[in-house]
Amino acid sequence: MARSAPRAATADVLRRVPYFTRLPAAELKRLAGVCAARELEPGQIVFEEGQPCRGLYIVAEGQVEVRQVSLRGREQVFHTEGPGATLGEAPLFDGDGYIATAVALGPARVLFLARAEVVSLCRRRPAVALAMLETMARRLRRFAGIVSDLAFHPVTERLARHLETAAARPVAAGARVDLRLTQAQLAARLGTVRELVARAFAELEDRGVIARDRTRVVIRDPARLAALARGDDAGARDV
Repeated sequence: MARSAPRAATADVLRRVPYFTRLPAAELKRLAGVCAARELEPGQIVFEEGQPCRGLYIVAEGQVEVRQVSLRGREQVFHTEGPGATLGEAPLFDGDGYIATAVALGPARVLFLARAEVVSLCRRRPAVALAMLETMARRLRRFAGIVSDLAFHPVTERLARHLETAAARPVAAGARVDLRLTQAQLAARLGTVRELVARAFAELEDRGVIARDRTRVVIRDPARLAALARGDDAGARDV
């Protein structure tokens, strides 16, 4: 349920949003006065795909995951956002519904700014509009990367890239990666299904690239892992 939030605390959250960092204190105070706060429980939906967009959401506490779910229940995670991040910019301007569903990963709190307030602010402060365009452009590039992965890169390659990114730098033999995701959750991030993630893990183990101990992965051959992540390893099977 939405409720009004203390202005001082709300202004502090708004100040962390890249769009608003350079706004005068008076403008921030005014925005804080028209924000509504909403407390979320784990798994609670902020907004759903296709739902009419009524405003901009700002993550104040916790983490929110943005995803799409197919009619058969298969998930694709687009991105996960924490405090200071914004959600739902694009439909503010095209008048259509949200392109994905936003879900709280744990206890969270979001702020809400009505569409009319955001559009009015963009007209008064062109720098805010330009900052929003920059954020949407970065997300567009990220979505293009997801499309590229799904179309051109096998699951083993995607998994290798995920493990390489998650490992501490520089990646050395014996480096450990603690997987805090289930295989189903990891599959949603890699754009596949749990069975293919399990098969990709098994392939990496069979080839001596990694070893697994429950939720922990040990990197045994970092050079081979890097080659797989780049798509340079010709021996990779199309999993």
